[in-house]
Amino acid sequence: MKRIGIISDTHGYFHPRVFSFFKDCDEIWHAGDIGNIETLDELYTFKPTRAVFGNIDGGNLRVSCNEYEVFNIESTKILMMHIGGYPGRYSQLARQLINKHKPNIFISGHSHILKIINDNKNNLLHINPGAAGNSGQHQYITLVRLTLDNGNVADLEVFEVPRQSY
Repeated sequence: MKRIGIISDTHGYFHPRVFSFFKDCDEIWHAGDIGNIETLDELYTFKPTRAVFGNIDGGNLRVSCNEYEVFNIESTKILMMHIGGYPGRYSQLARQLINKHKPNIFISGHSHILKIINDNKNNLLHINPGAAGNSGQHQYITLVRLTLDNGNVADLEVFEVPRQSY
C-alpha cells in the first residue's frame, strides 16, 4: 500500500499547506510546470518524487525530468505527462502513449483545472490535479492525494483553497 500526493503547475511556488497535506504520503508525483530546479529539489528533499517537465520548464528541469513517465507501483501502471488533454480530447502524444502502454491511471496537468474522470473507453482513471502555484488564471490551488493498494485506488482526497488565501 502506498499513499501518493499528486501536484502540478507549481510554477516555482508552494502553498504553505502543500507539505502538511502530503506529510503522510510515500511519494509525490509532479505533472509538470515545476518552475525551477529549486522547487523540484525541495520536493526531492521532502519525499521521494517522480516528475515530468512542462511547457514552461527549461534548462535543468528538462535534463532532470522526462517529457513523460511510465511506471508500475502497487500493481498499477501509471502514465504521467504535462500536456495530455482529457478523455475524448487527448493530445496526439497522449493517445499514442495510452494505446501503447495501456495505463490504469493517466495523470496530466497544464490546464490548471482539477478533473478526475473515469475513461471507460481506455479503461483508466484520468487525474489532472489542477494548479498548485500562484501563476495563471485558476481561482483555486488544488492537490490530490490517494492510496494505491494492489491495483486499487482508495481514499482519493482533494485539497482546495482559494488562491487569494495565500
